[in-house]
Amino acid sequence: MADTDADADAPRGAVERMEHHQVAVYLAAMALGALLGLAVPSFGPGLEHLINPVLGALLFVTFLQVPAAELLRSLRDGRFLSAALVVNFVVVPLVVAALFTFLPADRAVRLGVLLVLLCPCVDYVIVFSGLAGGSARRLLAVTPVLLVAQMVLLPGFLYAFLGSGLADVVEAGPFLEAFAFLIVIPLALAWGLQAWAGLRASGRKVSDAATTTMVPLMAATLLVVVASQVPKVGGNLTDVAAVVPFYAAFLVVMAFAGKAVARLFRLDVPGGRAVVFSGATRNSLVVLPLALSLPDAYAIAAVVVVTQTLVEVVGMVLYVRAVPRLLPAQPQRHLHL
Repeated sequence: MADTDADADAPRGAVERMEHHQVAVYLAAMALGALLGLAVPSFGPGLEHLINPVLGALLFVTFLQVPAAELLRSLRDGRFLSAALVVNFVVVPLVVAALFTFLPADRAVRLGVLLVLLCPCVDYVIVFSGLAGGSARRLLAVTPVLLVAQMVLLPGFLYAFLGSGLADVVEAGPFLEAFAFLIVIPLALAWGLQAWAGLRASGRKVSDAATTTMVPLMAATLLVVVASQVPKVGGNLTDVAAVVPFYAAFLVVMAFAGKAVARLFRLDVPGGRAVVFSGATRNSLVVLPLALSLPDAYAIAAVVVVTQTLVEVVGMVLYVRAVPRLLPAQPQRHLHL
């Protein structure tokens, strides 16, 4: 019997170790993806077809973390919801507008930057926010609202920044498809499994097993995305490199802008930290299918989107340490300068 218990504890111990070192796991996955993409670029097209399935599985496990009833209760938190909407759809566009003139003049590069920066993250933001003591559950609850809002507002934002003529370039179909397959279906399946787990022991076992796959699925998603897009950099390295400082500046500015919004809405510390992460992290993984659907002349847009992922994940390593200091659990008094 002792041997059986030891066998059962071994996978759990491995999962706990991965969760404890998950940031290192994500960085290693991206590095491995970059090496794979450079070493065997012919794998790229095939790996692109894996992006949606692995991302859908990741979001299913993410939604499984919080009971449906708690999601509905969290949505009634009007102050947090309002702060999340303001930071993402008022503050972020203003920050992007202020930095926009520093971007390369290439229209495809600018389109890629706008696609990714104007759309708030709905996946690993929950992980990193939780690591920094942010309210991952409230952030998860507003995920469907943020995704619907960005779908509605994105065409107007693109028109404001790039003008007319985008109708033949940007189509709504891929974005609606991403919403259905990456949000609606995973959310429905997660709620279905929650209901089964509430009724049967077998459902609880399946649910518990599924939740242990969070870190491996995130790592697999990052690996597949990076490996499929790195070969496309090619002769566009100069333009791609030019957006890196832009993305880095965005992260720096949004840390303080997010804090200001959190203070404006008088959020508690977990809620405030979650709003900071929501404003800083962008929808690079979910918006990638939209970038991949663009005409060949705009192929670099997808690479620009993935470049934001690389910069952002490194930035999140710093955010996990910096945000708790930016919004400390116990406000530091006696610091009157």
